[in-house]
Amino acid sequence: MLEPSAATTFAGSPLDRAAHRRKDEAWLAARLKADDSLILPLWRTRPFIIEDDGQTLLGLLRPGIIDALVAAAPPPVFLGTERDAAVFAVDLSAGPDPARGGVLAGFGRFQDLRAAAMSLPHGDCAIAAQAKAILDWHDRHRFCAQCGAPSRPESAGWSRRCTNADCGAEHFPRTDPVVIMLATRGDRCLLGRQPKFPPGFYSALAGFVEPGETIEEAVRREVMEEAGVTVGAVTYHAAQPWPFPSSLMIGCFAEATSEAITIDGDELDDARWFDKTTIAAALEGRIPDLVMPPPLAIAHHLVRAWVRG
Repeated sequence: MLEPSAATTFAGSPLDRAAHRRKDEAWLAARLKADDSLILPLWRTRPFIIEDDGQTLLGLLRPGIIDALVAAAPPPVFLGTERDAAVFAVDLSAGPDPARGGVLAGFGRFQDLRAAAMSLPHGDCAIAAQAKAILDWHDRHRFCAQCGAPSRPESAGWSRRCTNADCGAEHFPRTDPVVIMLATRGDRCLLGRQPKFPPGFYSALAGFVEPGETIEEAVRREVMEEAGVTVGAVTYHAAQPWPFPSSLMIGCFAEATSEAITIDGDELDDARWFDKTTIAAALEGRIPDLVMPPPLAIAHHLVRAWVRG
């Protein structure tokens, strides 16, 4: 079985986040001008993508190439270091797409991360996920949640401070925990489909962890709410950062203690028990009317790990 970081898309970043550098303003200023530093531009949460010798890669740029755009953009966020080279992300959304008629025209494109992840290298996916999630957080939290005044970035982009002197509240990026679970009973697993899914597509059940709830409690509650099935033991399998906009998918196996299905009619429009033989064939594409989640999603790895035993 693959290690979780090797299996799940958006995990396994090659960067050292180097959190001890986030308040070192002199170091950060120097690294933003250093020849070996790299800057990842994003436009409307889409990372810059290039093609190099037939390979799709993140468009990590050297300082100087987009200096004018960076100067007019919000402060870059320090993502970390790789082999002592600093890596930053910058949000260019305030202006028109610079890959269409701008300074980056002809060099690459800004592409939706979900689509780009299908062809990006594993490490590039993780870097892009980190960049997308943190820049999206900044865009959504420009005002203090405590008093409503504007806030400003601090700590190289890893916190925001309220500009109201009477408030001064500090705000940090948030990640929403989501349980995604494969409920099993003997040689069968429970999969469901949401109304928005394409025809024949089934996946593991999932839902947000609520305040005051453990992972195990969230798994049991979600399976009961969505499918009317009771669950006993819950086992953690792997996690996946999910930057849409910023969730942590917590993959679990759940031992079902009942079989009768009663779908909620809201989040699911169908749920069924499938045996291992059927799922194995579906994973290989041998059942046209039953489509499994793609490798991009942790649900795929939950199902595959269960089939392999």
